[in-house]
Amino acid sequence: MQNTVLGIDIGGTGIKGAPVDIHTGELLAERHWLATPQPATPEAVGVVIAQMVEHFGWQGLIGCTFPAVVHQSKTLSAANVDQSWLNAPAESLLATAAKCPLVLLNDADAAGLAEATFGAARGLRGNILVITLGTGIGSALIANGQLVSNTELGHLLYPGSDDAEKYCSAKVKTDQNLDWPEYNRRLNGYLLYVQTLFSPDLIIIGGEISRAADQFIPHMQGMRCPIIPAELKNEAGIIGAALAAAQQKP
Repeated sequence: MQNTVLGIDIGGTGIKGAPVDIHTGELLAERHWLATPQPATPEAVGVVIAQMVEHFGWQGLIGCTFPAVVHQSKTLSAANVDQSWLNAPAESLLATAAKCPLVLLNDADAAGLAEATFGAARGLRGNILVITLGTGIGSALIANGQLVSNTELGHLLYPGSDDAEKYCSAKVKTDQNLDWPEYNRRLNGYLLYVQTLFSPDLIIIGGEISRAADQFIPHMQGMRCPIIPAELKNEAGIIGAALAAAQQKP
């Protein structure tokens, strides 16, 4: 397994990256941020990935996240990104742009892998769910230390909405100007629904909203497992991407 991998986290607003020591999870340089191009087509995102690689003078393995289902190197969904990503050979497109070997995975899966390895779930066994609340809802299921990829629990058909992330994502809270009691009612219902499906031993909440964990976690009722905030914050995607790449290409 390689010691150092460049981790890149592609988001709807920004693309951030840093080289990572995959044995410790430490960022080995200051995190670099570049704006996500609009529209964020594969070609336009590829240009930014090349700029990220140039910034670090990178020539080795890259781990990269993307906010979509990533299966057999293709992006199979495009819920919150440009529709040109649908069924695109995304891993090879970005590897060509970077001129480096590159491994692509779902962004929430990367965050979950990072939290399980270096963060809030480090050393824990059982079924652990990482739920990221942001523009949408991302999810990662870690079963006894192993990632079950592409769970996409943000797109569950949930009572009150045909798509859970349209009901209780952090963006919905902002866009609909929901106060905490109303938002907590929605989030609590969603988490109870997820609990029914997976009976997790622990739920970790990530995304920017986790910084306000005291506003909602203590108010979740009826849960059979603990709920805790993520530890790695905005670095989780970068770290998890690097770790996944090192595991797939030792």
